[in-house]
Amino acid sequence: MATAAMLAGLLPHLGFAGEVALKSSDGTVNLVGELIEFKDDSYVIRTALGELRVAASRVRCEGDSCPTFETAAANVRITGSDTLGEGVMPLLMSGYAGYLDAEASITNTNVAGQVLASLVADAGFGDDIGSFLISSTNSGNGFEALLNKEAAIAMSSRRITPAEARALKGAGMGNMVAPTQEYIVAVDGLVVIVNPENEVETLNVQDLARIFSGEYTNWSQLGGVDLPITVVSPPEGSDSSAVLDAQIFGASPRPRPDSAIIVEDNTAVAAAVNQEPGAIGFVGFAFERGAKPVTLVNECNITVEPDSFSAKTEEYALQRRLYLYTTEAADQMTRDFLTFAQSESADGVIAKAGFVDLGVERRAQTIDGGRAVSLLNSQVDAFEGNVIREFLAQMIQFDRLSTTFRFRLGSANLDERARLDMERLTKYLERMPEGTRVTLVGFTDDVGAFVSNQKLSQERARAVADELVGYAGTRLAGIDLTSQGYGEIAPAACNSTEAGRGINRRVEVWIDKTAAD
Repeated sequence: MATAAMLAGLLPHLGFAGEVALKSSDGTVNLVGELIEFKDDSYVIRTALGELRVAASRVRCEGDSCPTFETAAANVRITGSDTLGEGVMPLLMSGYAGYLDAEASITNTNVAGQVLASLVADAGFGDDIGSFLISSTNSGNGFEALLNKEAAIAMSSRRITPAEARALKGAGMGNMVAPTQEYIVAVDGLVVIVNPENEVETLNVQDLARIFSGEYTNWSQLGGVDLPITVVSPPEGSDSSAVLDAQIFGASPRPRPDSAIIVEDNTAVAAAVNQEPGAIGFVGFAFERGAKPVTLVNECNITVEPDSFSAKTEEYALQRRLYLYTTEAADQMTRDFLTFAQSESADGVIAKAGFVDLGVERRAQTIDGGRAVSLLNSQVDAFEGNVIREFLAQMIQFDRLSTTFRFRLGSANLDERARLDMERLTKYLERMPEGTRVTLVGFTDDVGAFVSNQKLSQERARAVADELVGYAGTRLAGIDLTSQGYGEIAPAACNSTEAGRGINRRVEVWIDKTAAD
């Protein structure tokens, strides 16, 4: 059974009986009543409706009579991005407990944004495994907590900056971008949302810039009804704001209009948009909560749906990777949890939380799909037209897998996610029937001559194929693996920016349509 020391450090202490308020972060629970007891990870309160029992994992208690939680004894402290802390971590902890055949007790403490997870082995009948204290703030605070040795894990909805990495390395924390310290655990996309009654279905990035800077003030300016636009946004400097600003404003972000409603987090953004007829905001994939997502069209007229496949391929404009970081001296308990968080075993709970896991997804490629239609309507010379016809003739024989290899900026080396993708792809392909055809298809940006780009894309695809074979060894002996390159055709993003060109420098994975999953 759980040790007395653990219980003494982690169980709450009740104050005097009195009125308390139980509130959930999404606003769906807001109860006021007399606290009777805290038992079995639940609050029992007396209200006008009678006695009610509410799980502590769903609500935070406010009031002088709330139990207090002694968190100093927590084994692993995790601090940083609220996107991860509130959106992923509670379910990830439950998933980790299930993976260990343990029971997880997950409780909101008295501190806003703080969750305590305690794990006990043998489905709750064994010894204590340990406890995790999760504090949701922002990515920068996570790295500060690592630097100050106040946390073992930093949660971040962006990659660590060079300055942050240097500071941590200088303090003896190790190489923060090494595979043993940087863990990509999921992908998140920022979805632009409007009120469900709003008839607007699509917006281009230029329109978004005008809306979020206050230049457009009425939906009639966008072909909608005569209704004032209300911008709803998290605070300036938040991780979500940084992603949106970088994509629509570039290097010169503009402040929100004075009339904007500023709220504290994703949940509050969705709630405000649902309540205000003319509202528009942006939230992570997991936080739509009944609001209406809007399809984005970029400045090159390329439409990308806000879905999991587009996020996994990293071709959706407002997607981002979600990271967990630790130090070189991390203990075994910390490393065991991080290994789980990045594994296939965590995919189910990450998806359940509403985020995009790193598993391989498959999508059909058809001649009437968006990419094919765009190519068929393109105005090119005879030579490029022949390449396009060759591309389409091959494309319709294959489905596309979400695994997409990209390269570090200015380098022939694959980026940090490729390490994960090699293993995930190998596991996926080794389950395929013997003789399954798989081709790695390379693309480039449009900088340089067409023929040179086509050659470069072929070389990149061949290099990735060689690296995959070298990594997988005999595990893919039954797969018919080839490579091909088509240069700058079929761009996934605009070539007018470095970010867009980076998206277009890629190697896709195509699999024979006849190969069954």
